[in-house]
Amino acid sequence: MDSLSRNILSVLIPFSVLFSKPSWQKALTLLLGAIICTGKRTVCAALRAMGLAHEPGFSNYHHLLNRVEWSALKAAKILFFMVQVFVCDRSPLVILVDETLERRRGKKIQAKGYYRDAVRSSQSRVVNTIGLKWLVMALSVKLPFMSRALALPFLSVLEPSKKCNEAKKRRHKTSLHWTSQMILQVRRWVGKARELILVGDGGFAAGQLALDCIRFGVSLVSRLKMNAALFDFPASKRPGQKGRAARKGVRLKNFKQMLSLEGLPWKEKEVIGYGGKKRIARVLSSTCMWGADGVTPIPIRWVLVVDPTGKLDPLPLMSTDPLMTPERMIELFIDRWGLEVTFEESREHLGVETQRQWSDRAIARSTPTLMGLYSCVCLMANQLKQVESLKVETTSWHQKEHVAFSDMLRAVRMVIWRDNLILRKAKNIPSLENITPEMAEWAEAIVKQVLQAA
Repeated sequence: MDSLSRNILSVLIPFSVLFSKPSWQKALTLLLGAIICTGKRTVCAALRAMGLAHEPGFSNYHHLLNRVEWSALKAAKILFFMVQVFVCDRSPLVILVDETLERRRGKKIQAKGYYRDAVRSSQSRVVNTIGLKWLVMALSVKLPFMSRALALPFLSVLEPSKKCNEAKKRRHKTSLHWTSQMILQVRRWVGKARELILVGDGGFAAGQLALDCIRFGVSLVSRLKMNAALFDFPASKRPGQKGRAARKGVRLKNFKQMLSLEGLPWKEKEVIGYGGKKRIARVLSSTCMWGADGVTPIPIRWVLVVDPTGKLDPLPLMSTDPLMTPERMIELFIDRWGLEVTFEESREHLGVETQRQWSDRAIARSTPTLMGLYSCVCLMANQLKQVESLKVETTSWHQKEHVAFSDMLRAVRMVIWRDNLILRKAKNIPSLENITPEMAEWAEAIVKQVLQAA
């Protein structure tokens, strides 16, 4: 085969508009090398996997991360719309948001800070680690061959520590400020016609973020505290009554107090957990005003989910869309766990935390690229599924029934190896210039389709 198959090219070719012709050759080499290599995801490891261990101009590949001008934000926009073109339907776009810690050390890494390591910490023990904090947004997508919804990252933002911002005399932004800025960027990309739902954990249940989401036309779904301040809707202002209208009514019982009350209209519903396990839960839901952080009270729909067996803690959820059903809110919050799985699989299979860049620009580009590569591999596997089956790898100690990310990555690697890229020493990296005329025409159509959506 003279070039990569269409299933691989259809995912990679749209990014060619970001680079010049020489830079695109190097970028595609590094992307393919990062997919097929194992262990550390350094530039040298990618070149070695592509058969370029004796390349005299190896430093030019490093320049792609720390010198060459290309926009990571435009790459995120292309990936965002590419996911919609390939796998998303016209239903509301569900965007998951969460933070992840990249454990990194080094005197030259300026943005690092000292943070709580959520992976290594427990309820009884807190572990703090030096590293880089990333805020990641991902699209929740259900592929036809997957048993669960996948979280496909498309936008990753580095959150410099407060100490770093003070040293550079820059205004420090919290995670909530970054989240508001990122969701506003997504709203500008899609316009006002498309419905957006933002799902985050309890750290994103903040009054200002909820107000920003309402202003942007985005529905926020998050977890509340058991002692959240709930209020009744304000009474209408009587004719002739002086003063401004009340913003909220009387204070209601909080979720912790509701558990001890009798006569509440609890309903039993079947809830499907992340692993597909079905549970019977008691559900209570209503609408009210939520006052948080001293900001303007917000109308919300809340849902309290209680496990009758007592094995799980009560789960209070909220949505800034009062018309959202309780079942939908529970389903969205359960799918949010897919982003945590994405973080773990990115570390396990794509080498996040093993890269060794030290310049600010290279650090700001390498981790988002690996996160975006996770989404690209899933899109490639979805394209492969249309022409050949994805095999589920089983062992005597792990009998699984459904496709996992490791199976998708193995299938993509097999196609790249089959196309003989390694044996050709990457001398003919496919692009719009050196592939056959028929393939070039098809690739231009893919680029045009994605760019039109963007």
